[in-house]
Amino acid sequence: MSTPTAPLSAPSTALLTDHYELTMLQSAIGSGAAHRRSVFELFPRRLPAGRRYGVVAGVGRALDAIEAFRFTDDEVGFLRSEGIVDEATLAFLADYRFNGDIWGYPEGETYFPYSPLMVVESTFAEAVLLETVLLSIYNHDAAIASAASRMTWAAGERPCIEMGSRRTHEAAAVASARAAYVAGFTATSNLAARQRYGVPSTGTSAHSFTLLHDTESDAFRAQVESLGKGTTLLVDTYDIAEAVRLGVEIAGPELGSVRIDSGDLGVLAHRVRAQLDELGAPDTRIVVTSDLDEFAIAGLAAAPVDGYGVGTQLVVGSGHPTCGFVYKLVAREDESGQIVGVAKKSKDKISIGGRKYALRRVSPDGVAEAEVIGIGHPVVDDGNDRSLLVPLVRDGSVVGRESLEAARERHLRSRNELPLVARQLSKGEAAIETRFEGYE
Repeated sequence: MSTPTAPLSAPSTALLTDHYELTMLQSAIGSGAAHRRSVFELFPRRLPAGRRYGVVAGVGRALDAIEAFRFTDDEVGFLRSEGIVDEATLAFLADYRFNGDIWGYPEGETYFPYSPLMVVESTFAEAVLLETVLLSIYNHDAAIASAASRMTWAAGERPCIEMGSRRTHEAAAVASARAAYVAGFTATSNLAARQRYGVPSTGTSAHSFTLLHDTESDAFRAQVESLGKGTTLLVDTYDIAEAVRLGVEIAGPELGSVRIDSGDLGVLAHRVRAQLDELGAPDTRIVVTSDLDEFAIAGLAAAPVDGYGVGTQLVVGSGHPTCGFVYKLVAREDESGQIVGVAKKSKDKISIGGRKYALRRVSPDGVAEAEVIGIGHPVVDDGNDRSLLVPLVRDGSVVGRESLEAARERHLRSRNELPLVARQLSKGEAAIETRFEGYE
């Protein structure tokens, strides 16, 4: 898979934002503080309830969005006609380019409470405008990837296919397929995800195809003649046992797969496996679908299932459709020109001031022990630890774009590095603790 690049004619992302981002900018321009050097941080205060770890996703999409964050004549004209901001602010926006630096956790990495997933250094005016679009992308994509990771870990070596397009917004469907692929899903049903990001796509037929034909036999024969004997036949439109018999009769032992989409999937998988073996089709695989989540997948571990199709529960984050990430100012230039830490102290929503550095503390036998965050200075590597922040944008130019394959490989390495408790699906605390250096 080649490294994706942002389309040259990508539509502007500048209005994928909240009204108050622009009114803050206007007020900061008026006070003279808009061009103060500032450090913003995108981070989670906690993991979703009961989760042991999270997965970073959406980095590539965020970089595309930053490149496309331009106020063209259309955007400026709209803001002027609606009276959103004054002329001085419109003049600034018309020339807006992000010229700062961004570091972040690379895509596919695991994260924990207070992980500084993105550190944005620039002027206040340049950095504050990116808040909403970055949070929108990260909160959605990381939620999907985090759920997908739990599902693929529960599935083991059995492949998972993303099939949630019809259960979410059409744009979210494409982003979900991409995020799921980062976290180990092997394919998607969504063709736009294949076109835009190179995610492998797959699919054969739905119940309507069977119902269209006069008999199930006619439907199966038409599908096999068109798609080959290695196709997947959907066998639960009428009677499953009869459909399996017809499928093997028509395609022979070379029949690729049968799909079961309803009923007690574990019991049915055992029955179908036995029937396929009796019919001389031991290599025909069994794929199951029907509102699966990580718990259902884990419950099918002992069943003779060869693959899972996951839809609704994946695209809603399996109960956690957002990660609760926030984007906060953590340092700014003072009147003397020095960078000083600033922090929000309100009850239950604190932030920790200062520019952050992050390192994954790893034991001598290669198991992650802690997320160590240095405040104002890098954390010292004791010999086998991993620095987590990588450059994403330098002087306004994207430098951190990479392929989805690289993100997939990173995710597997990072997940396999976690202690065994991370695999547990029962509710619990984060798999490793977060430690701060330099925080009082």
